[in-house]
Amino acid sequence: MPRWLSLLLFLVPVLAVMATAHVYLYRRLVRDQTARRGLRLGAQVLFGVGFLGAVGFRLLGGLFPSEFGRIIGIGLLVWMGLVLYLLLFTLAVELGQRAVSRWRARRTALAPELRSQPPSPERRAILTGGLAVGAGLAGAGVSTFGAWRAFHPPDVRDIPVRLPRLPRALDGFSLVQLTDIHIGDVLQRHFVDELVARTNALKPDVIAITGDLVDGSVERLGAYVAGFGALRARHGVFFVTGNHDYYSGASSWVAYLERLGITVLRNRAVDIGETGASFTLAGVDDWSAARMGEPGYDLDAALRGVNPDRASVLLAHQPSNFDEVARRGVGLQVSGHTHGGQMFPGNLMADAIWGQRNAGLSRTGDSQIYVSRGCGFVGPPMRVAAPPEIARLVLQPG
Repeated sequence: MPRWLSLLLFLVPVLAVMATAHVYLYRRLVRDQTARRGLRLGAQVLFGVGFLGAVGFRLLGGLFPSEFGRIIGIGLLVWMGLVLYLLLFTLAVELGQRAVSRWRARRTALAPELRSQPPSPERRAILTGGLAVGAGLAGAGVSTFGAWRAFHPPDVRDIPVRLPRLPRALDGFSLVQLTDIHIGDVLQRHFVDELVARTNALKPDVIAITGDLVDGSVERLGAYVAGFGALRARHGVFFVTGNHDYYSGASSWVAYLERLGITVLRNRAVDIGETGASFTLAGVDDWSAARMGEPGYDLDAALRGVNPDRASVLLAHQPSNFDEVARRGVGLQVSGHTHGGQMFPGNLMADAIWGQRNAGLSRTGDSQIYVSRGCGFVGPPMRVAAPPEIARLVLQPG
């Protein structure tokens, strides 16, 4: 399927849902609450500009100087998240009101003597208005927390992993994973420098960046990504491509990262450790690269020559194809891509899609996979019920 067609099939229903959400919220939170013409007109402008801006925020950002355009873009992305949570809480209030009304009607039908006097129009208006205000405050509160959590540097999460065939001399070996950072119009050099400082403070043995590093070209973002050249690990820093890296020109980024001293594993493996105490670290290109006309994921090439009697770790952006990876006897796969769903209820949807491989450590046979929620975000700059993380995997003999 051509990329433009798949993009169209994604955008059309998304735009339809967004337009419906804006109209619904205006009616429930404004039109049904006030007859004041000025307030209604102001709300119409706000929701109209919000919808058009959320659709074309990149175009609008390009019409203004870079920093001002960036601020506009961030504001419009925040608006998208705010609309989501306003919608969820407003729908919850409305469904709750309908459920109460049906319960009262049913109770009255079954026991007429329990019929109560209906509330006056004034009291009903006060109650409805109060619920609308409550829904609005709840939506704004969750959105504010989600934005704070997204921009706040990720927390370090320690994960002990028993790796089959790992030499005892490597007990406690630390692999720090950074993934789904999404450096671009929103997250820039300050975020990179903070992430690098936190990572280096862990004094890792290996650092693995498992894809979706950027959302933009080398020309536009190279000065920000250059900060990753300061990453330090005893046995090196490694990178594998993610789908967003292909959207951004993967070949150019691979060359740029290699100039920074970062080793890119494109369907190949290296040995980590000293003679007699080492394991194999392999990496594959992103699972979806072939759909974009790139050579892409090649597990056979990545594992060619890998000794099944040695401990092995595979870096792969997506959790896809892990059943086959486990069949090949790889001890551990380290992935990202899912963001853990990033924003409620996205985490529930991601759980339905990926199951136990949405986030955290899980096992298939004798093999394990760790899927990180990632460091950054895409779309609305919010993290709700799926906090960002720097994953420190502490390897132990299995």
